[in-house]
Amino acid sequence: MENITWITNHSGMSDFILVGIFSQSIHPILLCLVIFIVFLLALIGNIVLIFLIHSDTHLHTPMYFFISQLSLMDVMYISVTVPKMLIDQIMDMNKISVPECAMQMFLYVTLAGSEFFFLGAMAYDRYVAICHPLRYSVLMSRRVCLLLASGCWFLGSVDGFMLTSITMTFPFCRSREIHHFFCEVPAVMKLSCSDTSLYETLMYLCCVLMLLIPVTIISSSYFFVLLTIHRMNSVEGQKKAFPTCSSHMTVVILFYGAAAYTYMLPSSYHTPENDMVVSVFYTILTPALNPLIYSLRNRDVMGALKKILNMRSVN
Repeated sequence: MENITWITNHSGMSDFILVGIFSQSIHPILLCLVIFIVFLLALIGNIVLIFLIHSDTHLHTPMYFFISQLSLMDVMYISVTVPKMLIDQIMDMNKISVPECAMQMFLYVTLAGSEFFFLGAMAYDRYVAICHPLRYSVLMSRRVCLLLASGCWFLGSVDGFMLTSITMTFPFCRSREIHHFFCEVPAVMKLSCSDTSLYETLMYLCCVLMLLIPVTIISSSYFFVLLTIHRMNSVEGQKKAFPTCSSHMTVVILFYGAAAYTYMLPSSYHTPENDMVVSVFYTILTPALNPLIYSLRNRDVMGALKKILNMRSVN
């Protein structure tokens, strides 16, 4: 019976059908153009930010190292879902094979999980920088930063492997239509003909844990950061601390809010249309907004950009 289930799930005749967001739109061509423009802006913005951080020695600090990692994630994150969605719309195709669906799901969950932990690591970095400035170079040495980054990527990949392997082993004997524009775990689970209630409970607990650990680190870090900023006698120090912290908190609220809706709300609160809107927000808009959030309010990044532009104008 298990062999029959595996064959059914992985045979060439059992491709999934991605219903997507264009079928829900009155003007699909216009929506396709808008998403393509946002996709290009996200790619250009994040790649430019990575280039500036690696080319300017003044930005070779732990904070910008984590921002460059976040930008790298955003480039990969948006590339996992958007190109296929746009190509399918242009080519008038909406099928995705089971292996492709599994790969997309794994990459997506891995990147999302890694970003959860990276945002926590970035909050810890701000805590050390503001609350323990004299020990910052020791507590956030290059070795520590690499260990934190490796840990974030590893935990994200464990989450991706676990959720993907379990999800894709369920038998899919109902409709093959995924009411989404990519293979998101909850959308795929709805196609299973077996009882998934236990798995959904375990997935909920896993997501709570994935959110709780970084949120605890972020909350406690910024509690002490705010106390330290409040005690600062230097107005200049307060002005320098607030922009970097507020930028990070903006990204945290955007990303964690959408993730909490998708994975922690009961299924009775979900509709395919609302799920797709929320997914568009954190898979397409958030990667495009992150470079703006971290650059427009950051004098160091804007200074590095002006330096590059001036060098090119002189040459």
